[in-house]
Amino acid sequence: MVNSMFDISGKKAIVTGGTRGLGRGMAEGLMESGVEVAIIGTSDKVFAVAEEFKAKGFKCHGVKANLADRESCNEGFNKCMELLGDLDILVAAHGIQRRHPSNEFPDQDWDDVINTNLNSVFWLARAAANVMKPKGYGKIILIASMCSFFGGKTVPAYSAAKGGVAQLAKAFSNDLLQYGININALAPGYMDTEMNVALTDPNNPKFTQQRYDELTQRIPAHRWGTGNDMKGPCIFLASHASDYLGGAIIPVDGGYLVM
Repeated sequence: MVNSMFDISGKKAIVTGGTRGLGRGMAEGLMESGVEVAIIGTSDKVFAVAEEFKAKGFKCHGVKANLADRESCNEGFNKCMELLGDLDILVAAHGIQRRHPSNEFPDQDWDDVINTNLNSVFWLARAAANVMKPKGYGKIILIASMCSFFGGKTVPAYSAAKGGVAQLAKAFSNDLLQYGININALAPGYMDTEMNVALTDPNNPKFTQQRYDELTQRIPAHRWGTGNDMKGPCIFLASHASDYLGGAIIPVDGGYLVM
């Protein structure tokens, strides 16, 4: 009974940002569970990563799209639908980061982050919901952040976008849970990924040892997270085990928020 609740074999999923970091980890976790996955990336790397997954025996498709552009985003989603034939799970795991003091934050960087990290999440969730609603089933997993709860430093656009993602999960859930569509969000803590090299890589010009130590010491797990840490929560939200969950923002943070 319990095992069947988590069984997602044979499902079809779209995972954005599936070429690296947390998105790649979640895409891999879904494929390890028997899901056919279309990953969306912004460069030709997406095709190479899809081939890597295929070489491991997984069912994977690569789709290239500029998610910050509405037309390209919609085209990418439609291409995924052509390849998959149906959709049960959407994981919107893509994102970018720009760092400047809030009073010096450039307009172009603001627009880039909001379009990529918030607007495209809305476009994708809306498209997925319209596929899922007629069949009365679907799982939409958004990726929020610790910055959905607090403001961070030098990341006003990212914080605004991730606050918006958390609210999108709630608003979509209010409208669509009645149709059997579960929309929830995972909120990663401090993760050792390419997006956070300014915090983790001593060779990065924006790195400060003091900031790294402050963050690490506050994490009760005593380590930064990885893509592997996202697999279990993602599978939970993608499965029938989460059928009564809606609009939840679930921290995956090594206990950071409660420290």
